[in-house]
Amino acid sequence: MNKSEFIFNKINKALEWFVIIIFALLVLDVLFQVFSRYIIGTSFTWTEEFARFSLIWMTILGAAYLNGKREHLSMDFLYQKLSSSNKRKASILIEVFIFLFALIVMVIGGLNLVYTTLHLEQLSGTLRIPLGYVYAVLPFSGFLIMCFSVYHISHIYSNKNIN
Repeated sequence: MNKSEFIFNKINKALEWFVIIIFALLVLDVLFQVFSRYIIGTSFTWTEEFARFSLIWMTILGAAYLNGKREHLSMDFLYQKLSSSNKRKASILIEVFIFLFALIVMVIGGLNLVYTTLHLEQLSGTLRIPLGYVYAVLPFSGFLIMCFSVYHISHIYSNKNIN
């Protein structure tokens, strides 16, 4: 295992555990809300907002995680019909498009969103945290997806099987 594979595996493992922890917190939060509403008879307003923010982070980080493992949703009916050399070209093209999408939409657009919400000092309704911190997951995940795309392209070029 070379250094890039070692770093790739460590980042993916850390991302996997982070998503698991967010999911566990989400489950505990929702269970607490149900318990407090139906057993105690009172409802805490912060639990709904925490669940929403946890779901946002889990979804976007989960997309980066699945991209790193190349397990994201794909329709490969036509891809499977291609010859091996055309599969290689198509895989590189797909990774370039993923890289560009992550750069333009997630990183540049996400940084713009984070900057705007922090500059305007927008706070969440109940937890009163700056919304820029909630939206910071977008450029972070975009950067991870870009790194994963570069890693995948390098493996495609070196003829390593990463399907």
